[in-house]
Amino acid sequence: MSSYKLGVEVVSAHDLMPKDAQGSSSPFVELQFSGQRFRTTTKERNLNPVWNERFHFNIPNLGSLPQLALEASVYSMSKASQPRSFLGKVSISGTTFVPYADAVVTQHPLEKRGMFSRVKGELRLKVFLTVDPSPNSSDPVPKGDTPSQASQAAAKEVDQKKQSSAPAKEQQNPKVVMFSSSSPSQQPLDYALKETRPLLGRGADKPATTYDLVEQMQYLFVRVVKARDLPSGDAKGSVEVRVGDYKGTTKQFEKQQNPAWNEVFAFSKERMEAPVLEVVVVVNGKDDPVGVVRFDLTDVPTRVPPNGPLAPEWYRLDDKKGEKTKGELMLAVWFGTQADESFPEAGLPDATAPVDASHIRSKVYHAPRLWYVRVNVIEAQDIVMADKSRFPDVYVKAQVGNQESRTSTVATRAHNPIWNEDLMFVAAEPFDDDLILSVRDSVAPNKDEVIGSAIVPLGSVERRLDDGIIHGRWFNLEKPHQKKNKDKDKISCRIHLRLCLEGGYHVLDESASCSSDLRPTAKQLWKPPVGLLELGILNAMGIHPMKTREGKGTSDTYCVAKYGHIWVRTRTVLNSLFPRYNEQYMWEVFDPDTVLTIGVFDNCHLGEKGSNGNNKDAMVGKIRIRLSTLETGRVYTHSYPLLVLQPSGLKKMGELQLAIRFSTTSLVSMMCMYAQPLLPSMHYVRPLTGMQREFLRRQAIQVVAARLSRTEPPLRKEVVEYMCDVDSHKWSMRRSKANYHRLLSVVAAAADGIKWFGDVCAWKNPITTSVVHLLFLLLVCFPDLILTAMFMYLFLVGICNYRYRPRHPPHMNTQLSYAEAAIPDEIEEEFDTYPSGGKPEAVRMRYDRLRGVAANVQTVLGELASQGERVQALLSWRDPRATVMFVVFCLVAALVLYTTSLQVLATSAGLYLMRHPKFRGRVPPAPVNFFVRLPTRADCMI
Repeated sequence: MSSYKLGVEVVSAHDLMPKDAQGSSSPFVELQFSGQRFRTTTKERNLNPVWNERFHFNIPNLGSLPQLALEASVYSMSKASQPRSFLGKVSISGTTFVPYADAVVTQHPLEKRGMFSRVKGELRLKVFLTVDPSPNSSDPVPKGDTPSQASQAAAKEVDQKKQSSAPAKEQQNPKVVMFSSSSPSQQPLDYALKETRPLLGRGADKPATTYDLVEQMQYLFVRVVKARDLPSGDAKGSVEVRVGDYKGTTKQFEKQQNPAWNEVFAFSKERMEAPVLEVVVVVNGKDDPVGVVRFDLTDVPTRVPPNGPLAPEWYRLDDKKGEKTKGELMLAVWFGTQADESFPEAGLPDATAPVDASHIRSKVYHAPRLWYVRVNVIEAQDIVMADKSRFPDVYVKAQVGNQESRTSTVATRAHNPIWNEDLMFVAAEPFDDDLILSVRDSVAPNKDEVIGSAIVPLGSVERRLDDGIIHGRWFNLEKPHQKKNKDKDKISCRIHLRLCLEGGYHVLDESASCSSDLRPTAKQLWKPPVGLLELGILNAMGIHPMKTREGKGTSDTYCVAKYGHIWVRTRTVLNSLFPRYNEQYMWEVFDPDTVLTIGVFDNCHLGEKGSNGNNKDAMVGKIRIRLSTLETGRVYTHSYPLLVLQPSGLKKMGELQLAIRFSTTSLVSMMCMYAQPLLPSMHYVRPLTGMQREFLRRQAIQVVAARLSRTEPPLRKEVVEYMCDVDSHKWSMRRSKANYHRLLSVVAAAADGIKWFGDVCAWKNPITTSVVHLLFLLLVCFPDLILTAMFMYLFLVGICNYRYRPRHPPHMNTQLSYAEAAIPDEIEEEFDTYPSGGKPEAVRMRYDRLRGVAANVQTVLGELASQGERVQALLSWRDPRATVMFVVFCLVAALVLYTTSLQVLATSAGLYLMRHPKFRGRVPPAPVNFFVRLPTRADCMI
């Protein structure tokens, strides 16, 4: 049990519902947490009682805290005939508990218990975590401790317990680490999901907008359209937009009197201190500006969508003395929010780190549509060899972009080799790459000779939407490396192929278990959307410093969200460890069993001194949310921990606050989706092998990364690979342990049921065993009630579990993934390259450990195979005596079942299994002994 306690201070209540004849109530509060209950004193006839009473609850373990909740129910004492009346309740999730130093008194409105309850009023509580449960302690947790420090202390306590309970043998010899059934360390409170209550943009007096899931942020927008009649000159010039220390600069113009820009700048209103906006035309090499236009910010109008955009106007330039000079600027200046359509294209000037606006602005990307290219290599004819004395060892090599694949080598005496093999590739629209085929001869172990080649444009390949027939085509081969004279380059060799672009498959570019889109490639096969997903990216808190600027740690972070074919990128917030994004995006949902992925990255391409173009954007953290776990129509506002497994271990990089809403367009269509196949029909009609799927998935990620890296601003390769889990297929001892314990947790329910039935048969609880006997006899006498009782039991269990349903969307679980329990060598192995780049001693130790794990798996597989072989041996006459006995038993059993009532047999068998321990023997029964004596094929193994 954790040393932390949950402290609850019941302060007061206000405006309670009267319950007695005098129009008053005698209230008290009953607290319930994790099976523990406390109650306050009763305040006689008081609708605004004050208690100021403190209670402390034991916490079973910090890892289970997010699944628990504190319930505070207010009752009123009445007469003896009616002991108490319900006045309302408050439920507080365990994810909101904080240390004492951060706790404040919070006012909670009382909620109803049922549909017909009538409640009103508020209850004031102070809820906190403490390590000192003394009621007189005024400061249980030092004020210097933060929630993160308190959680780290709790994690340290759990780690110490784990280390003290670790087997001595494993500590002495850590080279070979086997799977064990012990649970990993408990997840610290700092890694848990936290519910938040942000002030979202839509208020009671505001209409519904597309930006109602984020906090409204005010910006000063300045659109610089063009200029006319500027002074002529040879120097370069530009327009600078200045508000105090913040400055935005347009593109330069040269030797132009009427330049045009049409650029927009957005200045955050909360960071502006100057009362005047200046738009200055400057020329490089001159100290004095060409002219300036000034605006008093109090006179700038405010624009609220869906109002139309503000029309730009011509403004005469002033000199430094304030007098009119030659030249005019066309400008539009207004106050707006991030919902303005000009916001995505606007530059966001920063006073401390001025950068190119194209590197920091937000963007919506459309990933390319991916197709599978199926190349069925059938045969070749008239292969001509330079060396007539040998028979060719021929194979076909195919290439699409950077993807290469080949057929097997055919050694034939004839000059017409036959393969009939399928080669698969991934291609993206528009098809920039061609299919390049070459027929090659293996003249030596490391030497190939190209016999001929052919180039097929992918745009000319037939597209197949179903399992239709694709007719073969003959392609003439050309001599290699000669393309000047096509008539002379053609040879008599040709190749027979079936080519098609598969549109009936869903091309996976992410992990199959975390896919965000399950539609086929061909749009003709798409079905109408069944829902709408809205995401509000609010802010981040406590981001770990990713770089140093001016001697201080800082970060320039942006968020990327991926769902379906649409990727979105927020603007980069410069120089902030607590960035505020407040950007909202929307996707159509075609299947609820899909996953939304959000990643946070540090921008390392801002053109600072000391940086180069080879920098990679650093990964801050990632979040996945499965849509099927969300209730429709509900707005989820939570703070998600950003957890990253690094070579040094698990690390929390900060928190990201999101607002999510999943709404359905048709509830009937949504329910019908659950009865339809998860993947398009071609995955079942013409399935791909596991190796094909993994190979094509990696190729799809590379294709998408290459396309998105060519956008402006680019979505770089490291970002795409991180969002698509490119390394999910790699071996990891940590993942293997996690999956092993996931399997144990799945079969735990069946194991508990078997254990419970064993306790029933052992008569550990005579009352329970008697009830089971009675229920068993009832079902035997009325067998028609068996299925009815079974489904009724499942119905009641489902109804009872409704109150324990998850209140929050799923998130990264360090306990489930064994991220904290992994030892340093396992983490180092997980980050090792392929092929391994570790020291020989470490690689040898890992290999020995892997052999130990594989030996355990091998033993388990052998035992399962032996049990199956024993079943086969019953009738295979491998043991003639055992087969004779079993055949005679089957004959006798058939006669008994024919002449005896099934109810009598079921009653006898059931009562025999549940007989009292006094009538049980200490050795296995005869059927078990007979089964284990049956022969297996283990003795035939070498």
